[in-house]
Amino acid sequence: MANPFVHVELLTNDVTKAKKFYQGLFDWKLEDMPGMDYTMINVGAGTGGGMMKNPVPNMPSHWMA
Repeated sequence: MANPFVHVELLTNDVTKAKKFYQGLFDWKLEDMPGMDYTMINVGAGTGGGMMKNPVPNMPSHWMA
């Protein structure tokens, strides 16, 4: 399929640390959503995603497509 749509989510146990790490590694533009504990990820060309605090206690941080 040409140009498939994929939105990736990072569920992390440390949002602040993850934002700093990925923004520095990939130069992503991050936008905190007002009224939500959610950050949109803008990767430039292509489909981005989002990140949020992992809602499941004791589960490691992980990416979901």
